[in-house]
Amino acid sequence: MQSERTTKLIHQIETACLWEAEAPKAGNVHPAASFDNLMHDDFVRSARITAFMLSRIDVRGVSQSILDAVRAVQLQVGKNTNLGIVLLLAPLAAVKNPLSFSEELPAILDTLNIEDSQRIYEAINLANPGGMSQVKQQDLSRTPSQSVKELMQLAENRDMIARQYANNFQDVLGFGLERLSHWWSACEGNRNQAIVGLHLDWMAHYPDTLIQRKCGQEVAEESACRAADLLNSGWPDAPQSQEKFAEFDLWLRTESNKRNPGTSADLVAASLFAGLQEKIIS
Repeated sequence: MQSERTTKLIHQIETACLWEAEAPKAGNVHPAASFDNLMHDDFVRSARITAFMLSRIDVRGVSQSILDAVRAVQLQVGKNTNLGIVLLLAPLAAVKNPLSFSEELPAILDTLNIEDSQRIYEAINLANPGGMSQVKQQDLSRTPSQSVKELMQLAENRDMIARQYANNFQDVLGFGLERLSHWWSACEGNRNQAIVGLHLDWMAHYPDTLIQRKCGQEVAEESACRAADLLNSGWPDAPQSQEKFAEFDLWLRTESNKRNPGTSADLVAASLFAGLQEKIIS
């Protein structure tokens, strides 16, 4: 029989993942837009698998839950739909009292040792994310020899997910929750619009590191400037702002979706989960 906490985690993780996948975010898969090899249903299935696997985190721990979730998604979906989301949600889900995120998270992250690093490396290699290049220190092709936080500190300048592990999720719990609260209020119950706005905010303020890995820093910065220009133009209510959004969306989808802002989408899911946990949104 599931505990109340387990049941609640399943519901909140699945809700955050499904809401993120449903919103028609620029350059991403959603019910009205697919990639050649990814459909919205892939993300729906992955959300349900992820919610169940991460709900057992109190027993299995952070790194084993990450590896279990990635394995299950690969087995049942066969695609890398949500590696970034799994990496972000696992430490957040391990916090017992959401009102003390800032107190509990550092301790959780600091206890992740070399064995945890090995499990996380295995999960990343299993998912085989795009745009990963070799690095001199602690490359994914080698067995890691440092703690999780030490590894993430090495990668924080090139990957926003690593940065959350390195800085105790300050961006998600600070910027992410503040902008989520803003959009939730500004959009007056239009959930999808609020999530699209949050996604644009993440893109505008933090150049998407998936785009950076695939296309280079210059293109990542250009995508951030385009997102900022769209927001500054008065999206979503100003005249022509919807047309500008469509143009931006098309630009992100050219060249076989190479400019897919996937890291920003992962950060949206983490913000939604934290927002549900802290009851900023319901």
